[in-house]
Amino acid sequence: FGDYELLEEIARGGMGVVYRARQTSLERIVALKMILAGQFASKEIIQRFRGEVTAAALLQHPNIVAIHDVGVLDGQHYFSMDYVEGQNLAQLVGTRPLPPAKAARYVKLIAEAIHYAHQQGILHRDLKPSNVLVDASDQPRITDFGLAKRLDGDVSITLTGQMLGSPNFMPPEQASSQRGKVGRHSDVYGLGAILYHLLTARPPFQAESFESVIHQLLNTEPVSPRLLNSSVPPDLETICVKCLQKEPSRRYQSAQELADELGRFLRHEPIRARPITRAERVWRW
Repeated sequence: FGDYELLEEIARGGMGVVYRARQTSLERIVALKMILAGQFASKEIIQRFRGEVTAAALLQHPNIVAIHDVGVLDGQHYFSMDYVEGQNLAQLVGTRPLPPAKAARYVKLIAEAIHYAHQQGILHRDLKPSNVLVDASDQPRITDFGLAKRLDGDVSITLTGQMLGSPNFMPPEQASSQRGKVGRHSDVYGLGAILYHLLTARPPFQAESFESVIHQLLNTEPVSPRLLNSSVPPDLETICVKCLQKEPSRRYQSAQELADELGRFLRHEPIRARPITRAERVWRW
């Protein structure tokens, strides 16, 4: 495939397929992503694919998978990026929650990287455990900016008329415009949903159908993390629940604010958030 020797398929889903490949001109191993439909891809799919490249190429951060090269060969759009040998967070968790401190450390690093992306004017909009790879140095690396959106609103990299994203980890405002506009607070929700999954080995909402998940997302509260895993410290549960508030103004207002709070937890310092009482939750709904 041009300058790339395809070695093995390592991921497939959504609009793309990813191969482990050798870039022959530089003799290095990379991950090569191509559109699954190849030359038969629609204009909208190509726009979204190119949008992923445009968004990710702006970001140079140690906890974000870097883009190396982009091109088109015989009608097949592709781009190459860092090859991260290891599991994603969903695979790492499996059916067993991570130790709380380990989960907090991962999400702190991810939140700092997302804050950096926000500073560059990019929203991720599809944060979930399977989109975070863990490298050989035990560093989380964010990938898949296929639903990324410019914060300035000039470029919306999405497919119009469709709800895009993963409903189990999606913020309410992304599922229904009546819940407000998508913004930095939406990625904060996604970070909280990742933390919830790491602490409980399940997403905040799960059901047998897409419609049921969306109904839960819009109308119910997630089960308390400590009910699912009694080893979760109260302060870490408070941080997680604050991220998952349906009203965006009640969440941490930036990914850096969340990272700072997780830093206080990891240093055994008092956190700034306070628990949401049962009475407040009932009154609110």
